[in-house]
Amino acid sequence: MFKQTPRIGFACKIQQSPGTPDKALNTSSTTIAWLSKQTKEKAYERLYALAEFNIEALKKQISFLAKQPEHLRMFRMTSDLLTAYTHEDYMWCYQELDMQNLLERGFKECGELARKHDIRLSFHPGQFCVLASESDQIVENSIYEFEYHTDIARWMGYGQEFQDFKINVHIGGKRGPEGIKQVLKKLSREARNCLTIENAEFSWGLQHSLELAQDCALVLDIHHHWIMTGEYIQVDDWRVQKVIDSWRGVRPTIHYSISRTEHTGHLDRDQPYNLKQLLASGLTKAKLRAHSDYYHNTWCNQWAKEFLPYVDIMCEAKEKNLASFELAQEII
Repeated sequence: MFKQTPRIGFACKIQQSPGTPDKALNTSSTTIAWLSKQTKEKAYERLYALAEFNIEALKKQISFLAKQPEHLRMFRMTSDLLTAYTHEDYMWCYQELDMQNLLERGFKECGELARKHDIRLSFHPGQFCVLASESDQIVENSIYEFEYHTDIARWMGYGQEFQDFKINVHIGGKRGPEGIKQVLKKLSREARNCLTIENAEFSWGLQHSLELAQDCALVLDIHHHWIMTGEYIQVDDWRVQKVIDSWRGVRPTIHYSISRTEHTGHLDRDQPYNLKQLLASGLTKAKLRAHSDYYHNTWCNQWAKEFLPYVDIMCEAKEKNLASFELAQEII
């Protein structure tokens, strides 16, 4: 299991410079539209080549992280590692024997490399993964999508213990917490071990996540909570302790982002933002929820720092590692 050293992570891509992903360290993809124009053989060849390329890219990303200080060895992998994995027209490609051999061998090597260097990895399926939808068909599709992420975690050697790997989703859908409880019965054992639920900014907030504290680990997104309530929740709040307890002894992860400078750049960076005042100025919660490029508010950064003795922080900022590394220099 992970060490107790505080960590600050970033998501999906490695930036070479502002606005410029490092092509040597990132994954590639194609479109369903392109695949649909190909013969079955050509489509399969392309998907196999992409899987091979993306596995090697993941190894390079893990190797990049292995060279960083211990407190920076945390990374959310992109969901786009295996193109069209859950698309009904191309699922068959991933059942072919040579593809299966590639995936099992390649991802196993990735997992071994991550564990060797004590790198904490995770996934965050997209917004269309709605496990608590009122539509049974959407729930079924969402389970396929969640189990896709679990398949990769399983090939990497994770999912064997509670929260040895994090796959995070919002509650989503009108069925709410009860919908998540029903879906848990349909997930694989590995998926249940990996599932985390995050509070949203508009619908199902922290108070709803807490209803699942006995069912799965909870991720506190402190920016989402601020957007919903205007509150800068404190680390000694009983609700934070309940989130921590939901991890059953594993070091929790929280998410941290702040509003974009185009909306807040004129304000004092040494003071907290006042949500009521910002809304009264004509801004909307939808605009304020958008992630900034960097962490420009020193007060907010010190607020996030207060959580570090107890949790790891996943940075959700547009400039990825550039933003998280800069934040780490400030608060660690």
